Amino acid sequence: MKKVRIGMVGAGFISRIHLESYKRVYGLQASVEAVCARSDTTKDFAAAYGIPKVYSDYHDLMKDPDIDVVDICTPPQLHAVMIEEFLSAGKHVISEKPFTGYFGVPGDVQPVGKVCKRKMYDAVLEGMERTAGIVRKSGRLFCYAEDWVYAPAVAKASEILKKTGDKILFLKAEESHSGSHAWHAAEWAQTGGGSMIRQGCHPLSAVLHLKMTEAKARGEAFSVESVVCDTGVVTEKLTKEERRFIAANPVDVEDWSMLSLTFGDGTKATIFSGDFVTGGVRNLIEFNTNTGTLVCNIAPNNGMMTYAADASVLKDVYLTEKVETTAGWQYVLLDEESARGYLQEAQDFMECVATGRQPLSGLDLAYETIKITYAGYLSAEKGERVKL
Repeated sequence: MKKVRIGMVGAGFISRIHLESYKRVYGLQASVEAVCARSDTTKDFAAAYGIPKVYSDYHDLMKDPDIDVVDICTPPQLHAVMIEEFLSAGKHVISEKPFTGYFGVPGDVQPVGKVCKRKMYDAVLEGMERTAGIVRKSGRLFCYAEDWVYAPAVAKASEILKKTGDKILFLKAEESHSGSHAWHAAEWAQTGGGSMIRQGCHPLSAVLHLKMTEAKARGEAFSVESVVCDTGVVTEKLTKEERRFIAANPVDVEDWSMLSLTFGDGTKATIFSGDFVTGGVRNLIEFNTNTGTLVCNIAPNNGMMTYAADASVLKDVYLTEKVETTAGWQYVLLDEESARGYLQEAQDFMECVATGRQPLSGLDLAYETIKITYAGYLSAEKGERVKL
């Protein structure tokens, strides 16, 4: 059986999800051989998952001859430099979202979120061109870990588009929840933006994937022509007591965004993100074609529901991500790694490394997602449509 040897960078929440998914890869052996992180708990993390090697400096992982592919699960500001360095060192690369972003340079106004968005847009495009060039010249695989593309509901929607050849006329998509508990999510210098890049990147990538699936099925060629966007901090005036169920506490990033896309074929899409929406994470896409409507309820969905009169009854049971209480009616997300697409993503990436084929989610999707996101930030600042 073919063995793919993986090196993890990062030992946080998303690393655990990736590790659980690698366990379920079939047809080949996905073996996590090393983890690199600077946390005091890294050795405990490695022991819990049976990972034999632990590094604190990613350059040491880069030199490890027993690693085929590196899975980057770090905070966003580290993604681009690590992608470039690991590829240049001859490793295949998997990277979590976002592909890159603007995190500030010496001389910028502070906080970074106040920097002119035109400067950000231009700098991000320049940086992506450099990184994309390294990807293309490396002869190695770049896998963009966009799980929505692999979620069963989105995969089925893609199959329908391929078989019917229907034209998508309008899409609306959303990722929202009550906010990240991670401190770095509040600062532009750490995340490259707020809810639009942290959450909105997922539905945006899925929308782009579906439209490109449609275009290929119909023998057409088009891309996003322009964007209109608005962003804001809708929780700014809340008191500490009023925001007790909201985890997000923005410093210089948005907690609300609405991004509207116009494609070259004249069709439209809207993407909403919010860092204040209670009741559990919402991962939704609905779209209208010339023959009907498709609704992809990744989460919540009613595959299983629970009712508890008292939250203490289910206090030790995981139901779904970002839910504030287990009392009342709850939507239980069954087999979360599969429902969100993580399992199918891991399978695709491991097969790609083993065989050399390109992944379903790769460089082009990563690049376009960030390009459109920062065009959105520019549009929101200017208060007008931005043409791409």
